[in-house]
Amino acid sequence: MFVSPSKGPMTLDAMVTDIVDYVRAERTADYRLIIGTDSHTKKGTHMVTAVIIQRLGKGARFFYRHTEHMCMSSLRQKLYYETAISLDVVHALKEKLYKNLLVGMRIEIHVDAGFVGASREIIREIVGMVMATGLVAKVKPDSFGASAVADRFTK
Repeated sequence: MFVSPSKGPMTLDAMVTDIVDYVRAERTADYRLIIGTDSHTKKGTHMVTAVIIQRLGKGARFFYRHTEHMCMSSLRQKLYYETAISLDVVHALKEKLYKNLLVGMRIEIHVDAGFVGASREIIREIVGMVMATGLVAKVKPDSFGASAVADRFTK
């Protein structure tokens, strides 16, 4: 179940309908679909996946989903899991968006890691994982989908 800050809880199908309506409202605009996941570990690992449809230069809408997972203390494990969740969501979305004739939209996976800090050791592996699926990977400081939007709802 996803949540829209303005419309409340939504199923995946309802979210897709909202995205399609948003895009069809201004068909000539440029869009990008951004998916990013961030996590916070306490007793377990709480993950939040954000789905953002950005109308370039004219705002955006976003949705998010909370999931609970076993405790992950390894940064490598968390980053791989976050990326895998983002990829699962984007593939579910792509199938439904294609059925609504929304093809050719730029899709980005935002990874909550960068070339500075502890994650720099594995960032190339994570980016390679995303690129192997034919998608664009964005890392810090350009990965706001994970490091700002999803992060906001992890705590």
